[in-house]
Parts: sequence; C-alpha cells; structure tokens
Amino acid sequence: MQHLFSCFDSMYSTLGESAQMLHNDAFVIRTYEMARALGEVTLTFREYLGDVADERVLALEEVLLEAVESDESGAMVLFAMATLVGPRVLVSLRDAREVEGLDDSAKEVLNAASQVLVREILLVGEVAKTQAPIEDGRWQEVARGLGVTLDESGNAESFGISR
Repeated sequence: MQHLFSCFDSMYSTLGESAQMLHNDAFVIRTYEMARALGEVTLTFREYLGDVADERVLALEEVLLEAVESDESGAMVLFAMATLVGPRVLVSLRDAREVEGLDDSAKEVLNAASQVLVREILLVGEVAKTQAPIEDGRWQEVARGLGVTLDESGNAESFGISR
C-alpha cells in the first residue's frame, strides 16, 4: 500500500508542479484538475496508512517531467498519463487487490483509487477531442520514447505493488 501511495503522490506532485509551465488552456486546466483528483487519492492513502514517508517513484516522475519538457502545450503529459502511466498504475492497483490478507478498508482505498484514475483517463480523452490532432513526427517519436523509458526501467506493465 505504501508504494501505491508513492505512485499517487508522485503523480499528484509532478502534475501539480508542472501545470503552471503548460500553455494550452484546456490542457492546463485538465492537468490541474487531474492533479487535484490524484491528490485526494493520495490523502486517502495517507489516512489509511497513517504517518508514511514520502518516497518518490523516479521512473514515473521521469516520464512525466520529460513529457512536460518536450511539449509545453500539455498534450504530451496528458498523453503520458492516459496511455502510459495511468494504465500501469491501474495494473499495480489490480495486483495489490489480489494480495492475500488485505482488509476491507484497504480494498476500498484501492477500488476508489482505481475509479478516480479511470475517470481521469477518460477526461483526458474528452479534452483531447476538443483539440486539433498532433501530426508531428518528432512529437510521436518522443511519445514512443516515453514508453521505452518505462519499459527499460522495469515498468513495462506496472509500477509493482512494492519497492
């Protein structure tokens, strides 16, 4: 559970700090709103776990920061959240629910976290529909590279359920 707290804390912090650097208003708003929603999940984990150390998930943060740096519009970071980071965290949440001996409260935290993450991924799709398509070969190369970064860091399918 602590590692999943760290995943959500890393997403929340990185998105919240990065949103102010973005330029497309729709993407800025979506990034701030996503950060806020993930921050609420982080607080839920903290309430369940009690006093917990803030440990960052470096591969997750690296990909999000690279996405922000490569595309100041905000499209890349939302792409990364919706197609690379979010789905991997969902797999970690699913794997955590399968751990034997998990109490009902923990399962509630994990289920709520999954619901919020799925909702946020879907909302990225909604805002993306309102924007012009990106038909830039370099942008697409960077997008593929973000996936490679996660794969090569050992996070091809998920971020795991513990360190």
